[in-house]
Amino acid sequence: MELDVRTLYLKELSLFGCTALGEAVFSNLIKYIEAEKVSPVVANTFSLAEIPKAQKQFEKKSHIGKLVIDISRER
Repeated sequence: MELDVRTLYLKELSLFGCTALGEAVFSNLIKYIEAEKVSPVVANTFSLAEIPKAQKQFEKKSHIGKLVIDISRER
């Protein structure tokens, strides 16, 4: 892909990226998570009813870690 960086600058846009890894890497990661050798950083957990609150926190971009919507809290 080609991108004129001036477009980002002039429109005050942000560019975020990530590396997409192969399926084998993902399944290996799952094994580490299941063995409790690695775990994600959770910034906050919200119920379904709290999605607007979660969205506001997400938009502030002041959190470190994942924002989790816990659907089990609704049962």
